[in-house]
Amino acid sequence: MNQIKADISVIILTYNEEIHIERCIKSALKIANRICIVDSFSNDNTFLIANQFKIDFYQNKFINQANQFQWALNNCNINTEWVLKLDADEYFTDDLINEITIKLPLLPDNISGIYFNLRQYYLDKWIKFGGRYPLRLLRLWKFTKGIMEQRLMDEHIKITEGESISFKHDFIHDNLNTLTWMISKHNNYAIREAIAQLNEEFNLSVKDEFLDKKQILKNSTHRTRFFKNVIYSKRLLLFRSLLYFLYRYFILFGFLDGKEGLIYHFLQGFWYRFLVDAKIIEIKHLALKKGINIMQAIEDYSGYKIN
Repeated sequence: MNQIKADISVIILTYNEEIHIERCIKSALKIANRICIVDSFSNDNTFLIANQFKIDFYQNKFINQANQFQWALNNCNINTEWVLKLDADEYFTDDLINEITIKLPLLPDNISGIYFNLRQYYLDKWIKFGGRYPLRLLRLWKFTKGIMEQRLMDEHIKITEGESISFKHDFIHDNLNTLTWMISKHNNYAIREAIAQLNEEFNLSVKDEFLDKKQILKNSTHRTRFFKNVIYSKRLLLFRSLLYFLYRYFILFGFLDGKEGLIYHFLQGFWYRFLVDAKIIEIKHLALKKGINIMQAIEDYSGYKIN
């Protein structure tokens, strides 16, 4: 029996995703009548693999995730009612596919956004504890009712009109790359996260308007942003990363995720956060040593400009 596809365009950003892209496309094809890949000039087999399927393949120079995704929204000639954001290392559970197919056509007109539960795997282990499940992320929205935040890190879709609801079932994040790749990726993330925190501390640009108090208790996107900007950022550099890891691992039962969970929670909850703090200290030291303002120090250190 053929799956009835919804009026959805799925947007997937890629760069050297040959290890994931076939799995991702096959999953997306089960629900969507259009798939748009926006590639950052991959030099592996991403295009050759993707081209075997009925998809639209675009290429654009990468600046950051938010900029690239907004480029996709502006340039992929979206003609469907709904848009879905899917990372190349993600795919849908069968339960979520059925839920989208059944519920989407029946939603009232005032619903403009839909949250899904993110289920994360590491070394084939479902990471259930440490506050990592369920993470509710807004991934499906009406094309004319949402915009992408323009942030260096943790960008999300903001609904401009209407209400949002949550679906019951999960989509899966399962990155198949090595630990070496993961460390390199998070080193780059840490630079951008350090800049984001310095932006908050020194009021370098427009303050975050995404902290909707009404939504903090409803979904993890707002809770995470609130935790980082209002609670975590006010604590002592370096020591706060240790406290956060201990909280995740013991108070939130991360230890129940086994040896895979120990690796995941330690690297993501302590090592990465410690690295962010170290980079903040480096940037401040550079500003003091050279006698320059913090904005110039950020640019000299990272190449990023704060607008």
